[in-house]
Amino acid sequence: MQKRIYDSRIHEEMNCNVINKEEVLKWLMEEYGQHVIRLAYTYVKDKSLAEDVAQDVFVKCYQKLDDFRQESSYKSWLYRITVNKCKDVLKSWNFKNVKPVEFFHPKSNPVSGSTPEQISITNEKNRQISQTVLSLPIKLREVVIMYYYEELKIEEVASLLNININTVKSRLVRSRQRLKKMMGGTVFE
Repeated sequence: MQKRIYDSRIHEEMNCNVINKEEVLKWLMEEYGQHVIRLAYTYVKDKSLAEDVAQDVFVKCYQKLDDFRQESSYKSWLYRITVNKCKDVLKSWNFKNVKPVEFFHPKSNPVSGSTPEQISITNEKNRQISQTVLSLPIKLREVVIMYYYEELKIEEVASLLNININTVKSRLVRSRQRLKKMMGGTVFE
């Protein structure tokens, strides 16, 4: 709720010419840039292409900033633009099947006092989970990424993907089942 109020204040200041579109765009890029790149990467599986998508997303955002109706937060709006842009890229004739590179990792902070060995084991496990998540079909992968990695609520995921809340829930269940099977039951330990 706090973020939504802040979004409203920024939009209001922009409309009253207290701040300009460039300042809003700069704030959006600083605040959500890495999130947009990470989300794009989950679709295109290529860091460079994900960065290109993010650039296109922010160009479109700048062009449409005056049309933003505040029916959602800036974050949700950017995510929707990102998802749509990624789907366009995936449908394009020149999109090639690329191999994932080490870029996407679950959010985790080592517990203070962890030994280097424990940190290494955790990092390796996170890498394996990331690779496994990226190997899921897109419909399952996108809900896992948005819910677990981007920490969006089920309702937000449903809204962003234009699907029913129950569809999100069922995809999450199927994703967990697949991940558990693919990881040999170790994914939730």
